[in-house]
Amino acid sequence: MNKSIILLSGGLDSLVCLGLCKEQYNVELALTFDYGQKSAKKEIAAAIALCKHYNIKHQIIKLDWLKNITNTTLVSKENLPEGIDNPETSAKAVWVPNRNGLFLNIAASYADSYGYNYIILGANKEEGKTFPDNTEEFATRVTAEFEYSTLNRPKVLVPLINYNKNDIVNWALKKSMPLELVQSCYDSTEGHCGKCESCTRLKNALKANNDNHYINIIFK
Repeated sequence: MNKSIILLSGGLDSLVCLGLCKEQYNVELALTFDYGQKSAKKEIAAAIALCKHYNIKHQIIKLDWLKNITNTTLVSKENLPEGIDNPETSAKAVWVPNRNGLFLNIAASYADSYGYNYIILGANKEEGKTFPDNTEEFATRVTAEFEYSTLNRPKVLVPLINYNKNDIVNWALKKSMPLELVQSCYDSTEGHCGKCESCTRLKNALKANNDNHYINIIFK
């Protein structure tokens, strides 16, 4: 029987990927990475809560060295960019060197050792416009790499690749996924700051779906 690993940050995209793929792809393990990002504690807490909700195993992987070679605002003391008016500038400000490539390669090591067939990544159409490692081409090329670097040859799945944030929130609402558990904020403040790029995308998507209920819960 096929089984899968999911990269679980605890944010909107990883929640919806888990909710959509849990049964179809037999998701058994979630990996959450702590690379010194400002929101690490919040992300880990959210990921733990989601794994309990969906009853899957959870592994936290620390990558302290990645923080040491990362100079962007996700890990530094500099202020995070606000809003999404300048997505290309914002993308550079929060870029982490080879982050998704590194995460997928670590997941592939787990897949090779424990017989997982798929690795699920929350890449999506909206963020793929400014983040090249959130595209279908990226997933395809990494999958091709695994044909050489692993014996198990896991495939990278990107179930949200044709959807924007409005669509993703819509999926969560239709499938009654626990949006109250998500943590999409980039900042270290308690809860969601409501100002960073990730918060802004989530809030805009909730507004587009006329969902004041979760706006009030998440951005209280």
